[in-house]
Amino acid sequence: MFGRIRKIAASLRDSTQTQPAGTQERRAHNLFEAAATYVVARAEDDQDRVEEAAAWVSPEALSFGVSELACRAVVALARERDESPATVARDLLGLPAD
Repeated sequence: MFGRIRKIAASLRDSTQTQPAGTQERRAHNLFEAAATYVVARAEDDQDRVEEAAAWVSPEALSFGVSELACRAVVALARERDESPATVARDLLGLPAD
């Protein structure tokens, strides 16, 4: 699941880097693009990319996007593992099972 998220974020990153000079700054980023890029950058420990993605949208929008991404990731992993979202979330955080 996280591999797919990384691939999507990498393709988004590549598409912004191949734009003609001067247009990259003008392109608006949506909160989900910012959230995906932010989370992938955090996972890859890329502080420059974290800061860049965080600047694309307001802190509130980024927080919402990250929360939505987390929810979707937990649901997707739960389906893949045939487990409940609660079990998957607790497992990802290293918490004991209920």
